[in-house]
Amino acid sequence: MTETGSHLGVAYANHDGVELLGDLYLPKGAKAAPALVAVHGGGWVQGARTAFQHWGPYLAARGYGVFSIGYRVAAKGKMFPQAVQDVLAGVQFVRGKAGEFGIDPQRIGIMGASAGGHLASLAALSGKKFHGGYPQDPFAAVSTEVKALIGVYGVYDLLAMWLAYQVQGGAENNIQKFLGASPMENRQLYFDASSISYATYASNKVGVLLVTGTNDDLVDPKEHTAPFSLALKQAGYFVRPCVVHGAPHYWMNDPIEEPTSYSGFLAPRLLRFLAEKL
Repeated sequence: MTETGSHLGVAYANHDGVELLGDLYLPKGAKAAPALVAVHGGGWVQGARTAFQHWGPYLAARGYGVFSIGYRVAAKGKMFPQAVQDVLAGVQFVRGKAGEFGIDPQRIGIMGASAGGHLASLAALSGKKFHGGYPQDPFAAVSTEVKALIGVYGVYDLLAMWLAYQVQGGAENNIQKFLGASPMENRQLYFDASSISYATYASNKVGVLLVTGTNDDLVDPKEHTAPFSLALKQAGYFVRPCVVHGAPHYWMNDPIEEPTSYSGFLAPRLLRFLAEKL
């Protein structure tokens, strides 16, 4: 393991007057390290970049840079496609600053959990669909391509998640708030915002690790990970599953070294995937 350096609260873009910040974790003395942009969960309406406060140092100590980003959430209403554009700007920032940070610009991946898994997968697979919203970004012309995608209990079909929230969400449907419309008003919007819609040949050089828990009580793997994985395989992607037995939803924030930690189960499998695909 190597020594690491952390830089918290690094501004990476300013979108519509909102300064976007990320926490950067780097291997000590990094010269051409692979790196991951990490996208937190929180149902599109909350969450914080500190979700990766354990993974950042853990991965940096093993030679991987991590940039855990904050993005705009839909706490007050519609935030699509703005949240995706924030994530894309995070990838561009890491690549644009690669020389300064000691990162290999050709070896950048993206990782997200839950709603972050949705945003990360959309950023990884959608090509230039959501580009161009913020031409004033300092790295707006930089590529957003990634080599690897890690989705952890991610949401990949927004219509399926809308239905789940109708049952579980009480008075609030986070998907409807995030998109700004119900599926009865605009079904095309739900297609455009779903990662599975971009499981095509165009981006099939991206290596994919899909992580699920067998006891997920919010995001049903049968509705999300299983059909997404099948669609990716049909389009020629490398897809590796990681099934965490007994795991519910929401555990990526837990300390990795805890006994019986679900994150601890994922850690060596994630490292093997990164060694192969990033």
